[in-house]
Amino acid sequence: MTKKLFFTFFIISFIAYCQEITYKGFVQDSVQSPLPNANILAFPDSDDAETAFANTNEKGAYILRLQKGYTYQINISYIGYKKLVVNTTATEKTTKNFVLQEDVNTLDGVELTYKIPIEVKEDTTVYDTDAFTNGKERKLRETLKKLPGLDVDREGNVTSNGKKITNVLVDNKPFFTGNTKMAVNNIPANVVDQIEVIDNYSEIAMLKELQDTDKMALNIKLKKDKKRFLFGDLDVAAGHKDRYAVHPNVFYYSPKTNINFIGDVNNTGEKAFTFSDYMEFEGGFSKILAGSGSMSSLFQSDFSQFLNNNNFKERSQKFGAFNVRQAINSTTDISGYVIASKTDTDTENQTENIYQNNNDPFTENRTTTGNANNFFTIGKITLDYDPTYKEDFAFNTFVKLTNNNGLNTINTNSPTNTNSIHTANDIDALTLKQNVTYSRKLTDNHTGTLEATHSYTIDKPNTNWQTDKEILQGLIPLQADDVYNIQQTKEVKTHSVNAIVKDYWVLNNYNHLYFSLGVNSTFNSFVNEDVQLLSSGEINNFNTADFGNNLQHNFIDTYVGLEYKFRTGIFTFKPAVYQHYFNWSLHQLQTKTTKTKTVLTPEFTTEIKFKNGAKATFKYKANARFPSVNNLASNFILRNFNSVFRGNANLENEFFHTTSFNYSKRSLLRGLFYNLNVRYNKKTEQLKGETQLQGINQFNSLILFTQPEDSWVFSGNFNKRIKKIRAKYRGSYNYSNFYQLVNSETQKNTSGRFSNTVSLETVFKKGPNLEVGYTQTDSDYNTSVGKNKYRSTNFFTYLDYVFLENFTLKAEYNFDNYVNKDRNIDNTFDNAMVSLFYQQEDSPWGFEIKATNLFDTQFKQDNSFSTFLISDSKTFILPRIVLFKISYKL
Repeated sequence: MTKKLFFTFFIISFIAYCQEITYKGFVQDSVQSPLPNANILAFPDSDDAETAFANTNEKGAYILRLQKGYTYQINISYIGYKKLVVNTTATEKTTKNFVLQEDVNTLDGVELTYKIPIEVKEDTTVYDTDAFTNGKERKLRETLKKLPGLDVDREGNVTSNGKKITNVLVDNKPFFTGNTKMAVNNIPANVVDQIEVIDNYSEIAMLKELQDTDKMALNIKLKKDKKRFLFGDLDVAAGHKDRYAVHPNVFYYSPKTNINFIGDVNNTGEKAFTFSDYMEFEGGFSKILAGSGSMSSLFQSDFSQFLNNNNFKERSQKFGAFNVRQAINSTTDISGYVIASKTDTDTENQTENIYQNNNDPFTENRTTTGNANNFFTIGKITLDYDPTYKEDFAFNTFVKLTNNNGLNTINTNSPTNTNSIHTANDIDALTLKQNVTYSRKLTDNHTGTLEATHSYTIDKPNTNWQTDKEILQGLIPLQADDVYNIQQTKEVKTHSVNAIVKDYWVLNNYNHLYFSLGVNSTFNSFVNEDVQLLSSGEINNFNTADFGNNLQHNFIDTYVGLEYKFRTGIFTFKPAVYQHYFNWSLHQLQTKTTKTKTVLTPEFTTEIKFKNGAKATFKYKANARFPSVNNLASNFILRNFNSVFRGNANLENEFFHTTSFNYSKRSLLRGLFYNLNVRYNKKTEQLKGETQLQGINQFNSLILFTQPEDSWVFSGNFNKRIKKIRAKYRGSYNYSNFYQLVNSETQKNTSGRFSNTVSLETVFKKGPNLEVGYTQTDSDYNTSVGKNKYRSTNFFTYLDYVFLENFTLKAEYNFDNYVNKDRNIDNTFDNAMVSLFYQQEDSPWGFEIKATNLFDTQFKQDNSFSTFLISDSKTFILPRIVLFKISYKL
């Protein structure tokens, strides 16, 4: 089957290759000077051929790819010069130079009567979507995948030349949370006029040339007839075994009012909200503070564990998201969104754990079945006031409410222990945040910013374990009973107040000085209790055995920062230094300790912008990070049916160095995009877990470990378009050496991972588009116990084919193979999806039949390794699902 797919792909590619000829040359002015970024468009005289376009490079060179046998009108334009028009018939490879004459009557540029397919302006690239699409695309995702340099993965993450898009705008306004997934999977393709990709994006316009951000924004420009219009679609689907899916999207846009609603109700496993989406709410709240060097890590809610599960036997979801933006007047906007989700998930996992104890290795077989019911609501209201370009004010308030409960049954079988444990989890959490930002251009040379954030979080996770056999013998003080019923309660409260004042001083066009003064303060309380509920009604409190914690932790980081940014030629340098004054106190076990510490964290950035469109960036940063409150608890905490943890009140900060280098280049002339990355991380002081093993039982604690550890990451991607074929490569190599502390022994380990993905895809505007790719990942893990090497491979192919004008066929196939020769493991897993969609061009109605997990695969397998444990897991997944869908386009 694989050979047939490759053969089909290359036949299609060969035909496409033979049907095109190259038309190239140079564009110059009357004195033979090159005209870079001139626009060349070739309009065919037949609808059967596609419009061709090119931009000249820094030498004035261009390359057009014309379809053989067609006649074209070629338009050559450059701002300040008269447009040149020539006609040609594409019969053979041609070299043609053009000379443009200066237009002395045009002072402000030329007025273009046509759209340029791609326009590059400094940090912004503008795509005219009609030049790359055929009108059959349903969602924004399908449009973006056809634009040069842009890519969309299966989850909805968007990259531009390998760099991740961080913000999504619609007509220059944020779309919901700015999350790409919500935009690409829901915005209809037919409302999009242009796509703007903005590098070095800043939410505050006046700071764009002052801040150095890694943000990249995707701005969706709507068609003129959609700027005061209600649009959207409704999908309703049903299938065998009571499968269903309902997905309404409604969008209203006008110059002053934007209203969006996205809904999703299904039991087909589709996830409208993922763990990565949730993490974007955990961070990214601030406009300025993110780059100020905050040094403390807040307590992370237990709720996140419920979202970080992508494999399940059954799953139903009810999801709704509502967003509104209203312009009060020309200077003031108010906006808000509410997102709510309720899910019910069933899971099953079978694991073989091999404990590699030096003296007594053994195997545990474990089966875990579970059900989780999760609910959360997230809301945000924002007031934006921008009276002039020189002033910007924003205030927002944010709330997150979660309620989650789960039931799990664990059956474990090992030489020393056979048991069945029932676990019940109930987690309630509330987060409130307020943020205010004010920026103002104080003088011609000084710009000031102020930002302050207040956050309050309360987290209440409760856990119950029940079993008829004693667990954690010697680690917890159980009393004999028919059924062992263990109850754990926790409550974590966190108040944090963060603020920063920053002055941007522009000495001249080539020299800037930035001064910062800020404070990050966190006030935590952590209370937990572990008890045994006896059959007699009595309570066996574990506090008598040093369980249970009640602590107060206050942490204040006051810092000053100085940055010097200067530019010479193609080089930009920015050395920076932050001086931190840390003060923290810890009150627990009737003992209060107070400590102070001063830490200097230097930073350095160098950027080189080459004339050929290449860019190189070097960064260095020293990092200090303090432990979260639960790691400071001095008494024991029950973590799981086979694990007990004890924190360390004496822990201080970790310290590590991060260095990175990036080189990227794009050439529209050659259809080439690539970037290379190197990242080095060196830990000199870190929090390190100590593990004591007793059978499958573990006792874990933390120490401040001072032996250095290193890690390297080399990565890169390559994208080359050759006529109607796009070749892509993505590769990475990760290497790290690190220590693990097991049974009072310090063991040094090394791990390496080499991953490569190659793929070829056709990019026809009309005709079948097929992508075929292959991924191979080789990993090795070396410990004092032994070596483990394994290889995983993935063959994938995607088909998108519009035929008979109104039919769209989509198919997807993945074949995974995992091999570990040392343990004689050879696992395979394949999955397939196919859908057929029908919609007449002028009809709002569409019909689709779709099948997922076409081969009805029951489970997939994966493996993991550590110093003392090798795990081989079998995870059960959703069965085959066949749906018939009716779509209605508003």
